[in-house]
Amino acid sequence: MNKKVYLLALVAFVVGTVELIIGGILDLVAQDLGVSLGQAGFLITIFSLVFGIASPILLTATARFDRKKLMLVTLVIFFMGNMLAYWSPNYSTIMAARILTAGSGSLLVVLAVTIASAIVAKEYRGRAIGTIFMGISGSLVLGVPIGLTIGNSFGWRAPFLLISVLSLLSIIAVAISLGEMAPKPVISLKDQLRTLKDKKIFSAQLTSFLFLTGHLVLYAYLTPFLKEEMGMNAAWVSIVYFIFGVAAVMGGGVGGFLSDKFGSDKSILGIIMVFAVAIFTIPHVTFSLPVFLIVLIIWSALSWAVTPAQQNYLISSAPETSDIQQSLNNSALHFGIAFGSSIGGIVIEQASVTHNATVGGFFVLLALATAYFSITRGQEAYKQEAV
Repeated sequence: MNKKVYLLALVAFVVGTVELIIGGILDLVAQDLGVSLGQAGFLITIFSLVFGIASPILLTATARFDRKKLMLVTLVIFFMGNMLAYWSPNYSTIMAARILTAGSGSLLVVLAVTIASAIVAKEYRGRAIGTIFMGISGSLVLGVPIGLTIGNSFGWRAPFLLISVLSLLSIIAVAISLGEMAPKPVISLKDQLRTLKDKKIFSAQLTSFLFLTGHLVLYAYLTPFLKEEMGMNAAWVSIVYFIFGVAAVMGGGVGGFLSDKFGSDKSILGIIMVFAVAIFTIPHVTFSLPVFLIVLIIWSALSWAVTPAQQNYLISSAPETSDIQQSLNNSALHFGIAFGSSIGGIVIEQASVTHNATVGGFFVLLALATAYFSITRGQEAYKQEAV
């Protein structure tokens, strides 16, 4: 596989870290800027929403630009956004910084996936996409711990300075390593959304949304679940998050391998089915830490394994609009994150965190249904053409 894919994965890692790095230092941000913890938490919410909305719009607006030059310009904007966060004197300024980094970050991820899938042979495409998402999932391992450690030692602004330095290094690496890459023909935003009229494509995108919704109903509130249901202290919670992150990183690579080995269709259905079993099982294995950790590892790994298979499926199903489908899928994932977090909060307020896994599992079953519908629509179309 082309080694440049690993460079693109590094860019994705930096973007993913920015999204998560503030999670462990919300109390420091709130105290310093004189806002409530809820207002500080909105800095995460706004990032996810902008991230989800921006990518299809920005992909259209920048469609005529060379891919390498576009990535370099976007990295510069991303760098400026993080420096703005570092220097921000008030809440409004850091909010603007988060919007800037979310918008530029969303385009960087789409570009990384697009370029990676274009510079490798077809048989390695699933693995290349999986590698990019390994970069993002890798930030799960380091994002919150880095933010917490550096923020507590040097102040909440310090993590943004670190990201700025990593952004500069990424700019240099991209400038040196990547060659020019001509853009594809321009597709308007209206035409992008029109592709969703295809039931096969729409149900595939809906699968991503529902899957991430189900996942986040529990994952967004994993800390209270661990403390209330498992009786874990802060040290054990950190250990569990580390295990979760490592499994997620491996899962991204596994998903790409399965997609290349068995095909995207079978991989997607298989991953979602096992994932559903895992998330429904979680509340029932809290009596045993070893058993719980085994189920947690499966849950974590499969939460990221489905993404490269899904991306590869979309590219194969709509090759003429592959850039658009990857962009829309990126949006679907982040809308799922936002929606799942909201549903999870409602479950906790109205019932108990004990039920988050079960509620999330029902969304995963819906994702399985839409995935099956999408895949069989393709099979039906093929049979009709054959006749």
